[in-house]
Amino acid sequence: MNIFQKAGYRFFQKAIYAASPFLPWRQPKLLKFDGGIKDLPAFIKDSGHNSVLLVVGPTISKLGMAKPFTDGCAEVGVTCAVYDKVMPNPTIDAVEEALEVYKANGCDCIVALGGGSSMDCAKIVGARVVRPKKSVAKMKGLLKVRKRMPMMVAIPTTAGTGSETTLAAVISNSATHEKYAVNDHALIPEYALLDASLTLGLPPHVTSTTGMDALTHAIEAYIGKSNTKETKTMAEKAVKLIFDNLLKAYRDGSDFEARENMLTASYYAGVAFTRAYVGYVHAIAHTLGGFYHTPHGLANSVILPEVLEFYGDAVYKKLARLADIVGINADTEEAKAKAFVKAIRDMNRDMDIPDKFVGVIKDEDIPLMVERAYAEAHPLYPVPKFMSKKDLADMYAKLKG
Repeated sequence: MNIFQKAGYRFFQKAIYAASPFLPWRQPKLLKFDGGIKDLPAFIKDSGHNSVLLVVGPTISKLGMAKPFTDGCAEVGVTCAVYDKVMPNPTIDAVEEALEVYKANGCDCIVALGGGSSMDCAKIVGARVVRPKKSVAKMKGLLKVRKRMPMMVAIPTTAGTGSETTLAAVISNSATHEKYAVNDHALIPEYALLDASLTLGLPPHVTSTTGMDALTHAIEAYIGKSNTKETKTMAEKAVKLIFDNLLKAYRDGSDFEARENMLTASYYAGVAFTRAYVGYVHAIAHTLGGFYHTPHGLANSVILPEVLEFYGDAVYKKLARLADIVGINADTEEAKAKAFVKAIRDMNRDMDIPDKFVGVIKDEDIPLMVERAYAEAHPLYPVPKFMSKKDLADMYAKLKG
């Protein structure tokens, strides 16, 4: 990457940052009901809606986690159509199937119940509702929706993705193995319902990887070059909550306070990276999801410390500040920053998260993954230090193990 490319990317990022205050930023309105999700249908009806599309994954559906909501809909007379085929790394095919369910049942609002996959699918369904002549592929990138979507309520069942707060939805093309983001302020859900009871008893490996996903969001937002006072504060709060609560939630799935704090941390991290963006960790993780269906949280968990080490002294000051916040002591900024990265590795190890993708990454796939990660990151992501295509190729080789 030559100096002219770098200058061009920074100019683009500064232009986006300068225009940012004039864009329609908003946060979802937080909902809290005594009866949890069973009380949501009454709210939907009182809001003037009569037919809802529930977007959920098959596991959550089979576990009966959606039943309080569907029962509540029946009690108040709201029609509930269910699309429960959302898999990790949702595809364009799933979006189109869910859209047909929405239209066939005359739905006028959307509820997403689950992790980031359900929410991403639901968001793009909403975008297709209001942009019926625009394919998902044509919505790729920035501000391609620009139209108010149907009312959407996002209900996370994992504490990690932060999708209930964000303007992004990540989708995969099953034919090409490409995974990319649709980014538009219209995609920010109107409401978010945080119900910690839905996360009780999550499998430990889901708790760990989704929690590290939230940590990645907070850190990538914090070390980037497009921060605001609010995103810094939100990222710092998220990092502190995650360091204090993730291992507790992992070791004791019934710890309600830890679960509640992790949901709050995920929300804060989502608010931070929605405005401040992410970086190479996500660009690389998206390719692994597209090629190998690697769960996004797991990918971020493994990649995060490696990318932070690549950044080196470009992030020492900010990582040292985060080290102070979580109670890591050392004599210098560099020592604090390195101790902070080591603490991330230690958390991964303590939660049985691997440090490499052994047997996953294929040498023949690396050149195309490099191209796609590079195209995703540039010029949009305001990373603290640029990676060339060679740097990315070296990173894939290192992650391969």
